[in-house]
Amino acid sequence: MSPFKYKESYRRNLPHIQPPGATFFVTFRLAGSLPQIVLARWNEERQWLAHLERDNPSYHASVKLDFERRWFTKFESLLDGATSGPVWLREDRIAAIVAESLHYRHRKKYRLDAFSIMPNHVHSVVKPLPILGGEEQVYHSLASIMQSLKGYTAFKANRLLGREGEFWAHESYDHWIRDDVEWQRTVAYVLNNPLNAGYVDRWQDWKWSYRRV
Repeated sequence: MSPFKYKESYRRNLPHIQPPGATFFVTFRLAGSLPQIVLARWNEERQWLAHLERDNPSYHASVKLDFERRWFTKFESLLDGATSGPVWLREDRIAAIVAESLHYRHRKKYRLDAFSIMPNHVHSVVKPLPILGGEEQVYHSLASIMQSLKGYTAFKANRLLGREGEFWAHESYDHWIRDDVEWQRTVAYVLNNPLNAGYVDRWQDWKWSYRRV
């Protein structure tokens, strides 16, 4: 059985929930783009949260969302500041590879609603599509989509940069968007990321942003 066969949920370093037909906010970043000391602290808290889920599920449910929001905000601040690690996506030729790959899978693997390519990370909003031809409606798994997207872009980018080794961080962050209000808020966040990071005055001026019309 393929490790990327569709499952409604799976767990690697982060838990992932994949309801059939859902739309997702997905963030992936360059390897080495976050300081190790920060990742170590995050991992300590994540392990504590895992123990809490086993020992005190009701309390775990009350603190889990705060944990996720707090650390996403921390990571985003560090990534936008780009104070450490590689910023290869700042190069147009590298960003173009990622943008082309995101667009290529539109209407094939997912519906692409929005993205912003930042110097060291990418935000996107996608809705995986059904796999055609089967008797049951089965959707392309987010795991297989991300493996294909990151694998191809890493190969192409490394070749252009004349380097070898890990290009993307192993783990991606994904969040299931519950309703239209959250979708609107998430798309606005993605598009405004370059503006909030101080790169442009309007999101439309960022070359590597996209919104489905």
